[in-house]
Parts: sequence; structure tokens; C-alpha cells
Amino acid sequence: MKTQLLGTSLLFLFGCGLLTSQITDDGWETMFNENDLSGWTTKVYHYEVGDNYADTFRAEDEMIKVRYDKYEGDFNNRFSHLYYDKPFSDFHFKVQYRFVGELYEGAPEYTILNSGVMFHSQDPQTMLKEQDWPISVEIQFLAGVEEGVDRPTGNMCSPGTDVVYEGKIDPRHCIKSTSDTYYGNQWVTAELMVYHDSLVKHIINGKTVLEYTKPQIGGGVANGYDPKMKEDGKLLKEGFIALQSEGQPIDFKNIEIRNLKGCTDPRALNYKKYYEISDKEACNYQ
Repeated sequence: MKTQLLGTSLLFLFGCGLLTSQITDDGWETMFNENDLSGWTTKVYHYEVGDNYADTFRAEDEMIKVRYDKYEGDFNNRFSHLYYDKPFSDFHFKVQYRFVGELYEGAPEYTILNSGVMFHSQDPQTMLKEQDWPISVEIQFLAGVEEGVDRPTGNMCSPGTDVVYEGKIDPRHCIKSTSDTYYGNQWVTAELMVYHDSLVKHIINGKTVLEYTKPQIGGGVANGYDPKMKEDGKLLKEGFIALQSEGQPIDFKNIEIRNLKGCTDPRALNYKKYYEISDKEACNYQ
């Protein structure tokens, strides 16, 4: 990251690997070390967890790149996700992305200039080899294809999930945001404000473009999952975050997250003014 890191390096032992991150004094945690994919786990449709088929995700030039130059044959719906090895509940997430190159030949037409980030996702370790999409909520990234035709970004899509929009569960798989349409390979800043199973906000280039509530398991689209993982109606209070690959090359950089839940009592030693969700049990007074 280009921002100066003010905090102390922390090591997290989670899941199957060692997760290295850095947290600044204002609470921002870097999720990508700009050198390799340490702390991240890949799941590609038709492959076992951890198999980064054909180097789909790669760390280059201080970015995470999604590329298909090593693929062979038909795309075969090899939808892929790169998971950060730590779950979150109440958080503020930021990433910059840009679309590059051409859609892989044979990838579905709808995936042109299309990607996203999944959140409140099931653990990749619970995904089956022939599961196409994780049960999760997605902030979808799109770019303009035809000049003058609106194609907003920062939309919500819901593989195996539902959300409450404008007071009721919305049956649509994707809900459009109110963002502008962005063309070409320009960098776009996307943010998520997520409050456990309550409110979710999508923010594009500093503007809130979509809000909804009560993310929960339900709906369709996801296939090939373990039935035990799909408890329809169960509210999603936390989950994993994953970068998406579905046939379109894309770059991600400046990937950061800030935990919003903690001690909100100013008298406590571990009080942080950026905490928005109170966790009284976390307060330390000695």
C-alpha cells in the first residue's frame, strides 16, 4: 500500500495458513502485502480448494491480477474466487479496481467487463469441488460496454442469498445501484459498509449508491453446494471476503478493511473512536 503504515505488524494464525497483516493507528488493516498471495485461499469451479488453476490470481506490480493467458481450451465456467483467510462481521472495506484486456473466449457474454467482491461468504473450506458460486453477497463491478448506455457499478448480486430492499425481500438476483457508468481501464474505488446482519452500504468513488438490510441465506443461482450449508432464512452476521474471477481480466489494489466493532467506552484502555458497534465484553480497564 502507498499509505504510510503507522501500526505494528500483526500475525494471525487462521484456518490452514499464516495470515500476515498490518493495522494502522486509525484501524485500517492491509489485506494484501503487494508481494504474494499469503493469507489468501483460491477456490476455482471444478477444482479443489487451494488449487489456483493456471495462475488465475497472481501478485504482480503491487496488485492482485486476474488473468487467463495460461488457460487451455474452453472456459468451462471456471468461475473463481480468492478468499481472505479471516472472517469479518462489522466492517468498512475498500478496494480499487480496473478492467483490462479482453474477455476470455468462451466465457459467458454477461461477464464482459464484469467482476466483483463477495462478502458474508461461506468459508471456502466448506465449498464442494463442483460448486459454482459461494453462498454469499456480492458487490458487483461493471464497466460501460456501449457508449451512452448506462451500466452502473457497485450493484448487489445474491448467489444463494436474499436481501431486504425497500422494506421487503427482493426476488431479483441483482439490484442496480445509482452509480455513474465508468468506461475503459480507469481505476474505480469501491467501498462496503457492513453492519453484521443489519445494514449494508455500497459506495463508489465516495458516493453511496445502494443500501439494503438483512442479508440472509436463500434464493437460487448457487449450485453444487453441500445442502447443510444452505439454511434458507438464516441471517448472515459474518463471513469471508473474496475477489472474483469470471472470465474478464481485472486488477485489484489498495485492499483494506477496518473493523467497526469493539470497545466504545472512552474510559477503557482499548477504546477506539472509529468503533461504531459496541462490544462491552471487549473493553479493558486495566
